[in-house]
Amino acid sequence: MLLTAAPGGRGPLEPWPDTVNWQPISTDLIWVELIRLAVVVAIGLAVTAVGWALSGHWLFGLAVAVVLVLGAWRAVAIVRAVRAWGYAERENDLLVRHGLLVRRLSIVPYSRMQFVDVSAGPLERAFELATVQLHTAAAASDARVPGLRPAEASRLRDRLTALGEDRAEGL
Repeated sequence: MLLTAAPGGRGPLEPWPDTVNWQPISTDLIWVELIRLAVVVAIGLAVTAVGWALSGHWLFGLAVAVVLVLGAWRAVAIVRAVRAWGYAERENDLLVRHGLLVRRLSIVPYSRMQFVDVSAGPLERAFELATVQLHTAAAASDARVPGLRPAEASRLRDRLTALGEDRAEGL
C-alpha cells in the first residue's frame, strides 16, 4: 500500500494537528538535561578511566571512547527532544506532544482529570522550571508538560483544575 502526502504537504502519519496553537516549553530544559547527562558521563568516564589506569587493558580505553561518543550523541538528541515538546489547550481537552523517533500525542479530556501536580526538583528550580503532571483514572493516560516557568505551570494547573471541575459536574 502506498502512503501519500496529506493536503498541505504533511505525511499521512503526521500526529500533530495543524488546527491548534502549540505552546513550546522553555529551552532552559536543554541545560537541565545536559547537566544530568554530564553527571552520568562523568561517572562513566571516571569508572572506565580508573579501570584503564589500574589494568592497562585496551578494552577500558575503548569503553572511554564509547562513553564519549554515546554522550555526544545523547547531547544532540536532548536538544532535539526538548524542542519536540509542546502542549495546546483546546476547548475540551489538553494536547501534549513529544518524541523524535517515536512521536507521541496525548489527548487528555478535561473531564477525565482527577488532579494536577506541579513539581520541580533542585536542578529545575535552579533554572526556574517546573513540570505539570496530569493524573487521570487510567494510569497509562497520565501526561506531563516539563520545562514550564513556575508562573505558567501554576496558571496551567489552575486552569486545568477549574476546567476539570466544570466538565466533571456534568457527569
